[in-house]
Amino acid sequence: MKFLDEAKIFLKAGDGGSGCVSFRREKYIEFGGPDGGDGGSGGDIIFMAVSNLNTLIDFRYKQHFKAERGHNGSGKNKTGADGKNLLIKVPVGTVIISEDKKSIIKDFTVEEESFVFLKGGVGGRGNLKFKSSTNQAPKKFDPGKKGEEFWVWLRLKLIADIGFVGLPNAGKSTLLKKLTNAKPKIAEYPFTTLKPQLGLFRSDSKDIILADLPGLIKGASSGVGLGLKFLAHAERCKLILHVCDISSIQPKHLINNYKTIRQELESYSKQTCEKKEIILLSKSDLISDSDIKERIKLLKKYTQSKIMPLSCYSNFGIEELKSVLIKSIL
Repeated sequence: MKFLDEAKIFLKAGDGGSGCVSFRREKYIEFGGPDGGDGGSGGDIIFMAVSNLNTLIDFRYKQHFKAERGHNGSGKNKTGADGKNLLIKVPVGTVIISEDKKSIIKDFTVEEESFVFLKGGVGGRGNLKFKSSTNQAPKKFDPGKKGEEFWVWLRLKLIADIGFVGLPNAGKSTLLKKLTNAKPKIAEYPFTTLKPQLGLFRSDSKDIILADLPGLIKGASSGVGLGLKFLAHAERCKLILHVCDISSIQPKHLINNYKTIRQELESYSKQTCEKKEIILLSKSDLISDSDIKERIKLLKKYTQSKIMPLSCYSNFGIEELKSVLIKSIL
């Protein structure tokens, strides 16, 4: 299944049915009078968050959603049937945003949470409602009111316990594959991860959802590269795993790389920047123990976060990381 985390759709609630102009005509009934019924109300547009969806791909192939209009009234004072409501199912974590992207209309964070987004139009009155002492045979009726309509954006923010952030080729996808049964694309060139990857880390006490977010670069928070649309997924995570490549010959590269990601997180959202962080020094098998200790000592001057060296190639630090993750989420 393809992953899509943003889609623009058109929504229209059902129009109300028109009232009816009718007169009672039955044998032996004198002065039958008006008996036109009212129109039915149009259907509503309702959103519901469900857990068995994890992408907005369905909205790529269908962008227009219209609820059923109300039925017209009829003679014998019969009210038209109401139009059927239209239920639109979206993944948990979906946000409904205005067309100009300036305001959040609804944020779905709970399974089976529903929200009536648009109300259908009210049905019009039949001519029976216009009968009065001075107008015994009215031919007037109301047309049904139009249903509301809007263009909106749907944006999906993944609901994950832990999110991996870091520069391209830092080793995030390899780590996800090591910890879970996920099979992300892994290669030696940057930006091999073009969409968020989810994996399930199972333990005896709890199942933990991990999310590998595409590599961030300088300027990601202002739209450079792939980062802006994927930084949103980090908002939902309880814990950030900041993966840094420690194998560079120059220690200053490690510091610069770490600062780059932290600045992008802070520029995007203060709330995201303040989330609990664990720094993972990947590819630790490529340098000596003394160099690892030197780089950790240097990094501690810039952060108070927990720092853990590890290697997916040699399994160094992997078991310790699993234990830390379980304790951090419980």
